[in-house]
Order: sequence, then C-alpha cells, then structure tokens
Amino acid sequence: MTEQRDPVPAPAALAPAPAVPIPPEPAAPGRRPRRRSYRDRLTAPLPGVRAVTRLAREAGALRPGAEARRDVPLLPCAPAPLPPAGPGTLALTWAGHASWVLRIGGLTVLTDPVWSYRILGTPPRVTPVGVPWASLPPVDAVVISHNHYDHLDAPTLRRLPRTTPVLVPAGLARWFRRRRFTRVHELDWWQGCEIGGVAFDFVPAHHWSRRGLLDSCRTLWGGWVLTDPQGRKVHFAGDTGYGHWFTEIGRRHPGIDLTLMPIGAYAPRWWLRDVHCDPEEAVTACADLGARRMAPMHWATFLLSAEPVLEPLTRVRAAWARTGRPREDLWDLPVGGSRTL
Repeated sequence: MTEQRDPVPAPAALAPAPAVPIPPEPAAPGRRPRRRSYRDRLTAPLPGVRAVTRLAREAGALRPGAEARRDVPLLPCAPAPLPPAGPGTLALTWAGHASWVLRIGGLTVLTDPVWSYRILGTPPRVTPVGVPWASLPPVDAVVISHNHYDHLDAPTLRRLPRTTPVLVPAGLARWFRRRRFTRVHELDWWQGCEIGGVAFDFVPAHHWSRRGLLDSCRTLWGGWVLTDPQGRKVHFAGDTGYGHWFTEIGRRHPGIDLTLMPIGAYAPRWWLRDVHCDPEEAVTACADLGARRMAPMHWATFLLSAEPVLEPLTRVRAAWARTGRPREDLWDLPVGGSRTL
C-alpha cells in the first residue's frame, strides 16, 4: 500500500534561516506541474567559463595518475551472500558506489542502483559489483538521488519489473514514465510517502543535476530518510557537498540511526568542493545530522577524480578517530560487505 504524506512540518523554534530557504510545496498524488529549473536550489553557482578553462588546461585533473592508481588491487572488496533479514531486521549491503541493498521493515530497497560495468564518460569499474543481480530478493522499492549517470543508470533500471515503485526527485518522473514504470512517486524536498509501512522522506543535498547538454538543474537532487515501523531511521545522502542542510535534516528527522555518506570524488578541491564532501566533511556532516553511525560510500568503484584510490578510506578513518566516537559506529564496509542493525 502506498500513502502520500504531507511535508514534515518544521519545529516551532528554528535557527536563523539557511542561505537558500525553500518552503515545501504541497504534497499531492499524481503528476505535478513541470518546472523549468531548480537553479534556485543551488548552494553555490555552477562553474563558469574561467573554471572550465582551467580544468581543460590541467589535463587529467579529474583522474588519478599512475602513482595514485597503483593501489587499485588493494581496494576492499569482499562479496558475500546477503545476510538473512526478517521484517524486524534492518540490514544493508554495499553493492558499490552509491548503490546499496537495504532491507528495512520487511522491504528490499535499492538506492541509486548501478550494476553496469561502465557508465557514460567514466572508466570501467575497478571493483566488481558487490551483489550479483541474480542473488537479489524481489525489489520492493528504488530511491534515486539525482539524474547524473553514475546514479541513474538506465541499463540497470531496465532489469526491474515496470511495476516496481520508484521514488524520484521533482522533475524526474517523466524520465521513468517514458520507460513505462507505472508506480512513480515524484517528491520535492521535505515531502514524503509511505510504502509497506516504511516512510520515505526526500531531503536536500548540496549538489546539482544534468543529463544532457541543455538540461542543467531541470530536475531536483537530494537524499532520503527511510524510517521503519519501529522508528529506526537511515539517511541516504546521495551525492552531496558539505553545508547547512545536514543540520536542518537532523532537526526535522531527529534520531537518525545510520547515515550512508559519500567520501570520495573530491579532488581537485577547487573544482569539486561545492558538490562532493571530502572524508573529513563527511564525518562532520554525520555529526550535524545527529546520526549515531556512518557507512562511507561513493568511492572504490568508479575513478571519478584525482585523489589516490585508498585515500578516502584512510582519511575517513583518521577523521572518525579524532572525534572520539566508537570505532564500531563507522561502518567502513568493503564492496559487497553487509551489516545488520
């Protein structure tokens, strides 16, 4: 059963308004009026001509060099069978990049599923998919954070029954309906719906969207908070830089048990700072959310930027240790690894 829910109301006493205050739009089932652009949701302007020219001059700036790639064979990868998960179990398995198999409230949910060996404009995977497609249980829902090719993968989505519920950012439902998906839930920031007793709330992120040459920011981007019938909460950050939205998410969704947080694709910093967290920022964002645990993602799969391939892991471990938080609350899984809450 699917139930459309109203936006989560803000608490009575809020801190000063964020830099880009966005009032939630009314949540209503069915198709929403098309909007031309979501540029007003950007935390920082998109790179201009000067930045693009600099990137072109710095040949190879978005790919690790030979020295940085030498540790590819050491990337943690340990595919294993999915752990058993009953209706009261919350379990997750990292398939790689931002793709998770999340069992929550008796549902199997995929986040940004990318099972392809390579994606448009990107070198092939450096680690295998952590969960073979054939070993997946029936998929009860899919959540999408935004439309970049490494998060919205058409070949993977073609493997799903067209009756699979998909939850997508505002403006993206049309893409799925063109591909004959029949249960598409399109949400704006702070809106939510319910599937099988699990609440799905769409929350902001510091990022952007584009899939072609002329469609920058035509669809929204964000993350998700999933809440099971027992009140346990998982935050899936999608793809994001660091910024004020994490504190606001934690304020509206207190008691997050686990955040799935990106830690890779951050160098060069001058180019990627506004849209990709580095490992230290990811740990700070976890604290801002008030999340008890953090599972790193968005690294060890596709080489999208210039940092050494093992650096995200070593830096996130060091940043976590400096906080004094329990080591067991950093779920730094290998590709294919699982944990149960």
